[in-house]
Amino acid sequence: MAHEEPLTGARLRTPRAAAVAGILFSVLLGLALILILISAPSDPTAPGAWLSDPARRATIAVALNLVPFAGIAFLWFIGVVRDRIGQLEDRFFASVFLGSGLLFVAMLFAGAAFSGGIVAEVAAGSAATPGPDALALGRQITSLLLHLYAMRMAAVFTMSAATITLRTGVIPRWIGMLGIAIAVVLLVSVGLTLWIELLFPAWILLLSVDILRTGLRRSPRAGLGET
Repeated sequence: MAHEEPLTGARLRTPRAAAVAGILFSVLLGLALILILISAPSDPTAPGAWLSDPARRATIAVALNLVPFAGIAFLWFIGVVRDRIGQLEDRFFASVFLGSGLLFVAMLFAGAAFSGGIVAEVAAGSAATPGPDALALGRQITSLLLHLYAMRMAAVFTMSAATITLRTGVIPRWIGMLGIAIAVVLLVSVGLTLWIELLFPAWILLLSVDILRTGLRRSPRAGLGET
């Protein structure tokens, strides 16, 4: 009986922590993506003249400064979700869930750092400022990191998270099925329009709001006896 109070407190706090982290990540990443989409041309080969606009550079800088906090919130989200349903996770899907999440954050940080370096060099206006060819190459690399590889990992993460939650029954079935549909769209549609990328933080937001509203419905102890 002496251990019941700490266990109960942990079970009450963990879903709430996951929900708050997920909501924070969704808002920060969604805002960063929107700021980038409205400030930078969608074509990475477009001339770099837009970088000469101080307002656009400032907007991009704000977006890039949001990325580290979004990544931290996402890592926290992964940790508390795994802590809550870890005993019910299939080892295969659990490995994919964790691995794709970590790769997503790594590529997100790398792309943001690369982009931030380019913007900083242009803003400095020094003799070492990269020329048009170097800017085009830098934007191509940033685009591949952020919009191709990172979003592919986001799709894999969404697929694995939706599968885990469907198998454990901790969220409504329609949210899990929607997550699988969004993962498929992200896998096959990245590059058609960058606005599709907002589907990823939108699904995490939906999942987090549901967790905040109801908690993760089934305790690990109750799920262990099921097949």
